[in-house]
Amino acid sequence: MKRSHTLAPAALIASMALVLSACGNGSTEEGSGDSEGFEFGASQEEVNAAIEGLEPVEITYQAAGQSPNSVVSISDIALQEYIEERSNGQITVDMVWGQAIAGYDEVDSALVDGRVDIAFTLPVYDPNQYPAFDAINTATAGMPSSPVLGELIAEAVVADLAAGSQQVLDEYEALGLTPLLPMASAGTYHSICTEAGTSPDDWNGRTVRIGNTAQEELVQNLGGSPSSLPYTEMFEALQRGTIDCTLGALRNSEEGGILQVATYLSVIPEENSLSNRGTSAIVAGSGYEALPLPYQQIIFDAMEARYAASVESLAQGNVAGIEQLKEAGGELVPLDEESNEIIGETNAKLIEEVEESGVLDPGIADRTQESITKWSDLAEELGYTEEGGYEDLDEWFDMEDYDFAPMAERFFEDVLLPLRPE
Repeated sequence: MKRSHTLAPAALIASMALVLSACGNGSTEEGSGDSEGFEFGASQEEVNAAIEGLEPVEITYQAAGQSPNSVVSISDIALQEYIEERSNGQITVDMVWGQAIAGYDEVDSALVDGRVDIAFTLPVYDPNQYPAFDAINTATAGMPSSPVLGELIAEAVVADLAAGSQQVLDEYEALGLTPLLPMASAGTYHSICTEAGTSPDDWNGRTVRIGNTAQEELVQNLGGSPSSLPYTEMFEALQRGTIDCTLGALRNSEEGGILQVATYLSVIPEENSLSNRGTSAIVAGSGYEALPLPYQQIIFDAMEARYAASVESLAQGNVAGIEQLKEAGGELVPLDEESNEIIGETNAKLIEEVEESGVLDPGIADRTQESITKWSDLAEELGYTEEGGYEDLDEWFDMEDYDFAPMAERFFEDVLLPLRPE
C-alpha cells in the first residue's frame, strides 16, 4: 500500500493504517477491524458512509497484462475501475504492467514485504509451495473447451473448487497471503507447433514448452521432450527452433506473438482437454491486510466485476489468436486420434494419482464433475450460446451479443462471498 505516492515498509504501513482508520471511525484492537464494514450489495450511499473519514490510499496492483493495451488487461482495468469508483475515489490503484516489480518467482515475497499490495500470480508454477493448488489444476482435465462457453464455465469451476478446498486456502495462509480469487482460468490450452503433424510419430523428438507439472508426463507419453521455458522467452525459442511446440492458451499466445511463428494450432477435444488449462490467482499481501475493513471489502468485491471482464478477455483473446493465426497463414489442424487417446489415458491416470495422493480431500474427480454440471446448467439457464467454433470464431463472435454480468453475480455469491472479509 502506498500513501502520498510513496512506498513504505510493511510494518510502517500497518501502523499508519491503524492510526488513520482509528481517527476516521473510532478504534478497536486490530488494524483491519478498526472501521465498521458494509454488507455485500450495499448501496453506494451506505459504502460512502462506511468509508467517510478514512484516509485516502494508493495501492499497487501488479497486473496480468504486459501493457494497458493488451487484451489481457481487460480484466485488470475492470478491477481498477471498480475499486476506484466504489471507493468514491478514496482508493487509487497504481497499475504495474509486465511484472515490472516482481517476477512470478518473487511475487509472493513482494506481497509479504509490501512492494506489491495485490497481484496476478501463477501458483501453478511452484507446485512444491502449492501442492493442493497444483492438484486441483491437474484434476480439472475434461472441462468444456469451446471458445466462449468453455471459458465462462471453466473460470467458475476452478475458482469453485479452490475456494472450497481448505488445503488450498491453508497454502496461502501459510505464506502470509490472502486469496482474493484463489484460482482463475488463464484459458483453454491448445497444441501450438511450428510444424504440421499431430500423431505420436510427429511428437517424437519434439521439444514442447509446458505450463504445469501435469503436462510434463503428458508430453512424455506423446513422445516429446517437455520444457519449462519461461513465457517471456517462448517467441524467440520457437523462432530459433529451440522448442518446437507450446501448450498454451490463445489469448496469451496472441499477446506474445506466438502464432506468428508457430502456425499449426490443434484444439484438444474437451473430454481430453489438456490437464487442463493455465490457472492463476489474484492474491493480496501485507498492505491489503493493513487496510481498514471497508477498503478490504471494496477490493474483494471487485472480483465480481473482474470475473465478467476476465471471461470477456478470454473470449476476445481467443478471437485475436485466431486472427493472428490466419494472418500468418497458419492452420487449425485436427488432433490425431491416437494422440487424443494418449491424452485421455494420461489425464485419467493423473486424476487417479491426485485422488490417491491425499493432497486434497477424497472425491476431487466427483466434485469437479459436479461443478462442471452446475455451472454448465447455469450458463444454459441464463441463455448463453455459441454460433460456431474456433475455426470461424473471428467471423461469428461479437462481444455486443454477450453480457457476462448475470453469471458473474451468481459466481461471486456462490463461490467468493463466504471468503469475504467481515
